[in-house]
Amino acid sequence: MNDIPSPAADAAISVQGVTKTFGAMTAVDDLDLVVPRGGLYGFIGPNGAGKTTAIRMIMSILFPDKGRLSVLGHASALDAKDRIGYLPEERGVYRKMRVGDFLSYIARLKGADPAGLRNRIRSSLERVGLEAVERKRCEELSKGMLQKVQFTAAIIHAPDLLILDEPFSGLDPVSMRLLKEMILAEHRRGATVLFSTHVMPQAEEICEHVIMIHRGRKVLDADLSSIRRRYDPRTIQFEPLDPDADVAPLAALPEVERVEPAERGFDVGLASGVDPAEAMRRIVAAVPPARIELARQRLEDVFIEIVSGPDGEVEQQEALRADLRAAEAQEATA
Repeated sequence: MNDIPSPAADAAISVQGVTKTFGAMTAVDDLDLVVPRGGLYGFIGPNGAGKTTAIRMIMSILFPDKGRLSVLGHASALDAKDRIGYLPEERGVYRKMRVGDFLSYIARLKGADPAGLRNRIRSSLERVGLEAVERKRCEELSKGMLQKVQFTAAIIHAPDLLILDEPFSGLDPVSMRLLKEMILAEHRRGATVLFSTHVMPQAEEICEHVIMIHRGRKVLDADLSSIRRRYDPRTIQFEPLDPDADVAPLAALPEVERVEPAERGFDVGLASGVDPAEAMRRIVAAVPPARIELARQRLEDVFIEIVSGPDGEVEQQEALRADLRAAEAQEATA
């Protein structure tokens, strides 16, 4: 099921058999993971899956009940704190401080070179569209602005390792796109990146490798290309040549399990075990297409298949999907 990398002495993050409980609740259960130096990893799963608890243990904010961790070759992240950039899920700034002073303070705490620091701060604020707020107090900024300031604080010292816990939460689409570009820029610079999210399409757009967690246990650890090879999407995107065409003949095909309206045309779901190539030939013969192609496998579908099984109850699968969508909607209105 999982492509588990072998622990390496030069791994940016190594977690072996880590468990964390809070009373009767097990938040993280026997977790193994390795993030190699230079990796761009997504740590994904629904709200409450255990992602933040795991990240807090990696950052030595919490300590495991059992298991071992290493960060940048050290037994504790505290021994490598100047080489780590961290954006926690629970945001926090010194609200009375002016933005420029706050960033300067964080940079100096992290051992950044003071030469030209003010110019770097101004340049960094310009990158996130906040060039006019350097002299404003943090308490004067909106939630979205504060999030950009905190991301800037996480990268102001050019860290070797960047850990971001739900970095896109509460951002508008334009700010979200900007933040994604900056994460990719940090990775190109050479930083190892680990970011968590419960909105799985965000991970698909950015990361090279995903670690999926559910109820404290890792259920998938693989690069995106191997995931797409391994999991049959069983969904065909179909756009009829005639926009008013009757698609009932598609639903009548024995290979087809469902036909649902989509943004462009229809999503045609195939029955288990069906050869997609043969199904596409039958679909084309039934209704002339303007466009027909296999849908790219979504991490959401992979998660649902892993948790419920390929032949899981439809009601269970729909409940899981509804929970994920509700979390996405909640984030969008945060």
